[in-house]
Amino acid sequence: GILNFCANNYLGLSSHPEVIRAAVEALEKFGAGLSSVRFICGTQSIHKDLEEKIARFHQREDAILYASCFDANAGIFEALLTPEDAVLSDELNHASIIDGIRLCKANKYRYKHMDMQDLEAKLQDAQKHRLRLVATDGAFSMDGDIAPLREICQLAQKYDALVFIDECHATGFLGPNGRGTDELLGVMDKVTIINSTLGKALGGAAGEGIS
Repeated sequence: GILNFCANNYLGLSSHPEVIRAAVEALEKFGAGLSSVRFICGTQSIHKDLEEKIARFHQREDAILYASCFDANAGIFEALLTPEDAVLSDELNHASIIDGIRLCKANKYRYKHMDMQDLEAKLQDAQKHRLRLVATDGAFSMDGDIAPLREICQLAQKYDALVFIDECHATGFLGPNGRGTDELLGVMDKVTIINSTLGKALGGAAGEGIS
C-alpha cells in the first residue's frame, strides 16, 4: 500500500467506484479521444454535456472546457483584454494567472496580497483605462488564504470593474454545495468569470472549465 500526500485528489474521488465506472463507459462509447484538439477534430456530445453541467453547477450562463487550468489561465486574459484595458492582480496569485497576464497587452497592476486599500488605490488609478478586470485566486494554494471576495466585489462595483476568480483550489469543498469561495462568501451573482478544475477535488481528472 502507498499513502500519497502530494496528490490533488482532495476528496479521494479518483478511486471512487462510480467515477471509475463512468470513465469505463465513456471509453467504450467515445474511445480514448479525438486524436487532436476540438477545433481540428470536432466537438462531441460529451464535451457539450460536460460544459452544460459545469455551467449549471456554478450557476453560470455557459462554460468552456480547456485541457488544463494552466491553459485556461494562459488564454483568457489575452482573449478578453486589449491595450486600452487594465488588469489588477493579487501579488500572490497562482503562476498560471501571472503567466496569462504577462501574455496579454493590457495595462498591468499588482496589488498587495488581499490588501483592499492598495487594490482601491490601483482601481482609482486604472479609471483612465477602458475596462478594468480584478483577478484573484479564490483560495490561495500555498497558504490557504481565502480572498476577501465581498470587499473585492464591492470595490469592483464602486469602480465599474469586472471580477475574475480562480477556483481550482476551492471547487468541490468550499461553500454549502461545494461551488467555491464565491458561494462560501455569498457573491456568486457579483463575480464575472470563474475558472475551475476537474483535476483536484472532483476526482483528479484532466480538464478545466471557465464559466
